[in-house]
Amino acid sequence: MYVIIVGCGRVGAELANLLSNEGHDVVIIDKNPAAFNRLGGAFNGLTMVGNGFDPETLKAAEMQKAEVFCALTNGDNTNLVCAQLAKKIFSVPKVIARVYDPERAQIYQALGLDIISGTSLFAAMLRDKIIESRFSSYLIETRDAGIIQIEVKDELVDVKVKNINIEGELQVVAIKRVEGTIIPRPDTRLEKKDLILAIVKTESLEKIRKKFKL
Repeated sequence: MYVIIVGCGRVGAELANLLSNEGHDVVIIDKNPAAFNRLGGAFNGLTMVGNGFDPETLKAAEMQKAEVFCALTNGDNTNLVCAQLAKKIFSVPKVIARVYDPERAQIYQALGLDIISGTSLFAAMLRDKIIESRFSSYLIETRDAGIIQIEVKDELVDVKVKNINIEGELQVVAIKRVEGTIIPRPDTRLEKKDLILAIVKTESLEKIRKKFKL
């Protein structure tokens, strides 16, 4: 996959290294040459000095063949201009912009841009840590579903996964065990001290809590 990233801050550098290590072709652009020091010596992609909203810089980065474009600078306006340029002028199939202001995030999502608001995600994560000990909704942006954790005790031991699932309300997606995490089959039997990870509809949360005594 050919990926162009604008902004070599902590997030941009980390993403560039992750994608590069997975074998993807990565170009990262930043107006400050010193920012590339964050990449370390393992990065094997390309670095370019310039502005991510400069068409000539983007052409030099071969924007026309980019499959993904990420605008990850520390400025909302810069990220949104870059994202619109990538989407409307260069027709990049997947365009993602980081936005700090949650209100702007909602506006630009309505315009068809893929927006990640670190502020909203981090606030939601903190909220879940404070209020919900077993349920996290921040993974699913619509908030109409989330991930719930259920520890296997007593009556759940040796029960098949298919007997835990509740159609339209709860779906087991993974099981954490001492030896590692597994993706279960419907006939996988639960073991004592397993930790079930399941997607649950938010509207069914109280019902699920009562059923599994959470």
